[in-house]
Amino acid sequence: MTQLAPRNATPEDDLESALVSARARYTLENPKSAAHQEAAKAYMPGGNTRSVLHYAPFPLAFVKGEGNSLWSADGARYTDFLGEYTAGLYGHSHPKIIQAIREALDGGLNFGGQGVKEARLAALITARFPSIDLIRFTNSGTEANLMAMAAAKAITGRKKILVFRGAYHGGVFAFPFDDAPLNAPHEFVLARYNDLDGTQRLIRDHAATLAAVVIEPMLGAGGSIPATQAFLAMLRQETENIGALLIFDEVMTSRLSPGGLQAVHGVNPDLTSLGKYLAGGMSFGAFGGRRACMERFDPTRPDAFFHAGTFNNNVLSMAAGIAGLESVFTPEAAVSLNRRGDALRNALNNAFTRHGVAMQTLGYGSLMTIHATGNKVASPEDLSTSNQAVKELLFFDLIADGFWIARRGMISLSLTITDDDCAQFAGAVESFIERRIRLLPS
Repeated sequence: MTQLAPRNATPEDDLESALVSARARYTLENPKSAAHQEAAKAYMPGGNTRSVLHYAPFPLAFVKGEGNSLWSADGARYTDFLGEYTAGLYGHSHPKIIQAIREALDGGLNFGGQGVKEARLAALITARFPSIDLIRFTNSGTEANLMAMAAAKAITGRKKILVFRGAYHGGVFAFPFDDAPLNAPHEFVLARYNDLDGTQRLIRDHAATLAAVVIEPMLGAGGSIPATQAFLAMLRQETENIGALLIFDEVMTSRLSPGGLQAVHGVNPDLTSLGKYLAGGMSFGAFGGRRACMERFDPTRPDAFFHAGTFNNNVLSMAAGIAGLESVFTPEAAVSLNRRGDALRNALNNAFTRHGVAMQTLGYGSLMTIHATGNKVASPEDLSTSNQAVKELLFFDLIADGFWIARRGMISLSLTITDDDCAQFAGAVESFIERRIRLLPS
């Protein structure tokens, strides 16, 4: 058996040695997760069906979630600071969500017809987002963006869509700095996030052929980088000037205020895509916007756009979504949760500053990402100096301390995370700094 150094020791002379030791400890402490991964390889490529969940040497296998906690197949408990990449807003077992799902189950599944709950959920969502007059449901944020982009092209009669490098709008709309071979075959124009002058020039250069500009008002998977109000306002003005549609992807960011980041910045898009938490943890997506755009989907029109989806109005998602918005994630709860997130982000950044470490936590409200760079960051290109090995070491050290985040450093608070949980998490990050400070950028 490999002999490991004590948990609080730092015998490693370099970052790579520290990572080797951390991975060895992780492997030793999680044999059942390793066995599960090996067995799954017989039936799924790499034992995986969701790429973001894979990491070396193998991912943890979870068997239970309750409240703000997750339990692995190896019996370890973790405080969940990832919140299912923003979809787990209500935690793992909120009683009102569970009750709504059970009542829906008692009423039967898969009607194959129109139900009474979808209009109720639609009314709740449109009341939250002033830019959304009408809405249609999908099964994921990816589908929502797929429909919004297709609608923009059909409405405008144009072919090009402007997006931003480093953005992620779903499994077929990923825009990293290398090739993404599975992207949907639209004609994309790539711009730099928060580059006001450069993006303005691109919009004007492609004015005759541009159908839409699609933007996350804060990059999610791209590193929790907020857009500036001036940048979003410019996009609104320029798209209006040329007759293109402005689409806000608020699949992740709609939770960051009672009315999403569009309400924070006072910028109303033509279309908005939604998803994640809005169905209480069930599969969900939605796209909606100005009446003039969304009425094109009215099936009573002879020229109506066709939009199908077997599970668009499934009773579990509708019931859980109604329960969540009506009685749990109230506007007051949204404000409170995001204040807690702001406080945590400030605490983490204060710890990095106190210890003279070149790391920072970017984000807004309850969504944030830790980066291993001290440089000013306005776009994903600015993260080229971020030390990914440091972030991975933090990931494994936090697992050893009983905290679950994304390997890329992403943190998303659920309503079940308390101020005390945040204090413990900030303490664990500070312990990481003190324990590993010789290995961290300064």
